[in-house]
Amino acid sequence: MPLKGMASGSEAEKSPEVVLEWPKKDKKRLLHAVYRVGDLDRTIKCYTECFGMKLLRKRDVPEEKYTNAFLGFGPEDTNFALELTYNYGVDKYDIGAGFGHFAIATEDVYKLAEKIKSSCCCKITREPGPVKGGSTVIAFAQDPDGYMFELIQRGPTPEPLCQVMLRVGDLDRSIKFYEKALGMKLLRKKDVPDYKYTIAMLGYADEDKTTVIELTYNYGVTEYSKGNAYAQVAIGTEDVYKSAEAVELVTKELGGKILRQPGPLPGLNTKIASFLDPDGWKVVLVDNADFLKELQ
Repeated sequence: MPLKGMASGSEAEKSPEVVLEWPKKDKKRLLHAVYRVGDLDRTIKCYTECFGMKLLRKRDVPEEKYTNAFLGFGPEDTNFALELTYNYGVDKYDIGAGFGHFAIATEDVYKLAEKIKSSCCCKITREPGPVKGGSTVIAFAQDPDGYMFELIQRGPTPEPLCQVMLRVGDLDRSIKFYEKALGMKLLRKKDVPDYKYTIAMLGYADEDKTTVIELTYNYGVTEYSKGNAYAQVAIGTEDVYKSAEAVELVTKELGGKILRQPGPLPGLNTKIASFLDPDGWKVVLVDNADFLKELQ
């Protein structure tokens, strides 16, 4: 059965091969990650002063008792953003064990770490230095809500907000899902047997040019607690209906499920769909043209 609201008749009878061609040619882009914080103004101050992010927009929705703030290093029509959500009266959330970190690329990790130590409410949890067994200089910082940020030394980049790391229980299954359902490319895969984990980087362009999803598999761990703090990533698409159709087809093979059938949001008219991947991580698909209208 096709998803409610999708094309019917001859369109609904397209072969799986035709349905799965769409993700390969769609112009998708990672738009933002959504998560909950206990003190919105504190977090905004922390990210702008410590990391150098910009407050892109803020909206209060009193009838639903929450406020959002969007932060990043560039405008939302070209760059990835962090969407912070404050629910009235809720000052603490459980991050769980599955969410890993966000990552920020900087030309000088040592300098950024010193700035964080001296001037803000974040704290350095891993001192700057080369990664074990490698040469890339990294550090880790933790924000007031407990979210981790990896600081990565890298040359100039159009997208400093460069990674969202999530832990998964079957890496090959997840790679196949993100490739087939969402048209992502496997940019690199690295096994680290000494520390019993494997990572895979997936995205729509090279790591030094865009935001990527970093999937981590820890040997022998097949399930993680999700908590209630991290919510989802949003991905822009040229056609929500075709994209959701491809996702639905892949979930039948690899797991996951459609949460919201494709269609316009009441009031906004922005067309979206949402689903869970095989590990239960939520993804929202957003119509590219509608997203740009929403920004205006």
